[in-house]
Amino acid sequence: MATNEPYYTSEQISIPSEFPDILLQFSKAAIRTQPTDVLAWSAAYFRALANGQTPPIKERMEMPVATQKIDTGLTMGLLKILHRQFSSKGTVPLNEIQNKYQDLNIPQEQFDDIVQIGGFNGDVQWEHFLTVAMTKISKSLTDTLIKICELLTSDPPGANARIPFDQWKKFYRYLAELDGDIRQEQIQEVIDYLANEWVIRQNGMIHPRNFIHPECPKLEA
Repeated sequence: MATNEPYYTSEQISIPSEFPDILLQFSKAAIRTQPTDVLAWSAAYFRALANGQTPPIKERMEMPVATQKIDTGLTMGLLKILHRQFSSKGTVPLNEIQNKYQDLNIPQEQFDDIVQIGGFNGDVQWEHFLTVAMTKISKSLTDTLIKICELLTSDPPGANARIPFDQWKKFYRYLAELDGDIRQEQIQEVIDYLANEWVIRQNGMIHPRNFIHPECPKLEA
């Protein structure tokens, strides 16, 4: 059956040399990230590459977190993506974070909830936003700090998940401030214990086993 479509031979079709690798890397990224909205994620992926930015790719596939308080749409893998995109900036416009949330198809109401809890507006400190977001997939303040260590550490998976103690203190103080029921004396008791018992022997680093140790003062009220 005759058609009006032009006929091209293989000699007439020029495929850019980098095209197969681009498609291969895209396919691997999509399989690893498992986006819920493939088209929106694909647009964000190629837009990031075109602009020389960090694309929204998970480090590895992850199973749904059964211990989440509610189905927030957030996972540790998604928060790691966002942290890679924003950690170097320190302070980030809130609408820029919102755009990245939309790229990952995280429900708008969950973004709004985080904004309300943190009282965020205009430019926000990324670590503060990350902390509040982390509470949405955590069971308690202590569990939030464990997950923060796991996200920020340079240690390989399954290792101690160490981070600098000075950085940990900032997260703990901010979480305690959000909680509102933890006395300053209690916060200082925790910090003094960890500094004198563990950090001094660990080159200024801390890991979860230190602050969940039976002898560590309670982190929460």
